[in-house]
Amino acid sequence: MSHSPFRILFAVYPGMTQLDFTGPHQFLSRVPDSETLVASPSGGAVPSEGLVFADTCRLTDVTECDLLCVPGGRNALDMALDAEFISEIQRLGGGARYVTSVCTGSLILGAAGLLKGKRAACHWAWRHLLPLFGAIPDEGRVVRDGSVFTGGGVTAGIDFALTVLAEIAGEEVASTLQLGLEYDPAPPFTGGRPETAPPEILARYQDRLKPLLAQYDAQARKAAARLS
Repeated sequence: MSHSPFRILFAVYPGMTQLDFTGPHQFLSRVPDSETLVASPSGGAVPSEGLVFADTCRLTDVTECDLLCVPGGRNALDMALDAEFISEIQRLGGGARYVTSVCTGSLILGAAGLLKGKRAACHWAWRHLLPLFGAIPDEGRVVRDGSVFTGGGVTAGIDFALTVLAEIAGEEVASTLQLGLEYDPAPPFTGGRPETAPPEILARYQDRLKPLLAQYDAQARKAAARLS
């Protein structure tokens, strides 16, 4: 498939993590000679973390795309169990030149059967669920396996977008946009990954996740079972 212009599609859904979407959108919507579509299961308004994204089109109305990007969210595995949504991700991803995701969006790609045998990134807390879908978990912040690009948790979406930008439009374009948007991260604290976080901070956060572990595991197993 080759459109003129190059068609980028963000497949969004209520309850997604907004930065998984808005971070990459800020960069990828500036790809030269491209058009960016934002589509959701029902179209119209999509609520996300206190924000509402208006006027999305319906996924069923999008015939095809060159690049599909799926953001993550706390309810990503709810969406992985939504048969109609997954059917659309399968359809659009199956015809796209590039299949991509950010954070737990990779679990949605996995549920659509688009990551079998592929190395993939995910938020570190849920990366262990990827093998249920036949994917190979990778600790990288941005992971490429052929035409599949996946980003790690949330803020990795910007590094992911720049990597994809360089692939599509060249490093000069990507570097120029990085400068124009002043992307020069210098976080005030170390510890944005479990390997570098202070042990007490990591332990506290893991305690917060415990109530979700069994739920996510059960949902992922149910979604994976549908693939077979």
